[in-house]
Amino acid sequence: MEKKIRLQKAMSRCSIASRRACEILIKEGKVAINGALAKIGDKVDLKTDKITLCGKSCKIVKNKKYIAIYKPRGYVTTMRDEYNRKSVADLVKNIETRIYPVGRLDKDSEGLLIMTNDGDFANFLLHPSNHVEKVYEIEVKPRILNFQIKKLKDPAKLLSCSLLPVKVFLVKNYLNKSILRLTLREGKNRQIRKMCEALGIRIEKLKRISIGKLKLNRLIPGKYREFSLKDVV
Repeated sequence: MEKKIRLQKAMSRCSIASRRACEILIKEGKVAINGALAKIGDKVDLKTDKITLCGKSCKIVKNKKYIAIYKPRGYVTTMRDEYNRKSVADLVKNIETRIYPVGRLDKDSEGLLIMTNDGDFANFLLHPSNHVEKVYEIEVKPRILNFQIKKLKDPAKLLSCSLLPVKVFLVKNYLNKSILRLTLREGKNRQIRKMCEALGIRIEKLKRISIGKLKLNRLIPGKYREFSLKDVV
């Protein structure tokens, strides 16, 4: 292990949160190094420096845990919610090891969510350069048209920003609705919803069905199972 590493990387190895989430905690003034308030850019030695979050000591995690959970609709993807809403933390209360969600599914979406205490793995999944594919199944109204499917494949042009192309597969058309499967190699906040809004398409249901090689399979809402790294990459 390298001697000095960035604070957010060290915190992720201590099962605090993903590196991005740790950066927010640092900016909010909740993190200290050897008693002094930390700042973005600080580096630490995990063997000699003492990191604290809100006064509580952070220690590196040796036993890695990987959880695939079916996040139900109506739950927020956070371990703490200031508005006392239902969160994924409620679904893993019986897991003694501290874990956290990797990435997000918004409150109105459902499906596969990964939770872990492995910060390096979380960073791998979240880093845009790794292009880990995520597949979503959506039900939309009204029935989608061919020109709309073509536009969904080019989100950069549709949303006027830098985004990789999206694979779009029409699963089934009904009289007044359609089922689509979208594959993303990166994910911006609420990207699929924004794409559909731009085309006047209403999403009735949005479900993530896979991340990398890991699939939702027979998981039911609110339940989870453990997996190993080879199941994802």
